[in-house]
Amino acid sequence: MHKLLTTFHDEQLLRRALTHRSYVHENPGEGEHNERLEFLGDAVLNFLSGEYLYRRHPEKGEDELTRRRSALVDEKQLAKFAIEVGLDFRMRLGKGAIRDGGYQNPNLLSSTFEAVIGAYYLDHNSNIEAVRAIIEPLFDAVPEQIVVSRSTVDSKNRFQEWVQRNIGPTPPKYVTTQIGGVSHAPEFKAEVYVVDKKYGEAVGRNKKDAEKAAAEDALAHLKIQGLLSIQS
Repeated sequence: MHKLLTTFHDEQLLRRALTHRSYVHENPGEGEHNERLEFLGDAVLNFLSGEYLYRRHPEKGEDELTRRRSALVDEKQLAKFAIEVGLDFRMRLGKGAIRDGGYQNPNLLSSTFEAVIGAYYLDHNSNIEAVRAIIEPLFDAVPEQIVVSRSTVDSKNRFQEWVQRNIGPTPPKYVTTQIGGVSHAPEFKAEVYVVDKKYGEAVGRNKKDAEKAAAEDALAHLKIQGLLSIQS
């Protein structure tokens, strides 16, 4: 078993990190699901991946580092990490989610991995070095060519780069809400704003997909208006 799972002090915290909302929906007495921990883990992973790439690639500029960070912690890669550390069949899912192939669902795997990272951070007294010791070997194992190939296609990064070049340093803001679906297969709507102006909106099967689609919508509108340069 991977060190990420064997060095938890608080088993209840780990249990919560593994518990999807679909399980709580079917077992109301279970308590809290893992979405708050997922939020924390996402922030921790973004920091550690950014710091990791900053050290590893001193020759790269901000735009390239941003793209690589996005590729290193995107849904597909985090799902692979989740399987590598053994989270797949340890996820606590509702029967509907299991029936729909939840143990192999990249969104559920990546979200659970984020939640477990958030829980690990709390379990080790908010010591970022403890998490770094766990996560950097996983980062090291990702082939360079995979990171490079993924980093060239991220719509959120492309839109952020356009904003930085044409508007200023204020990053795009994504407002995402659940608009439908069921507990194990929700549907989300995302809108992307720069300052107070809406640039795009879209729907996706999870928050990340909806935000990426909203960025794509924003880029499409910019292209129609003749505001998107060829290099963008």
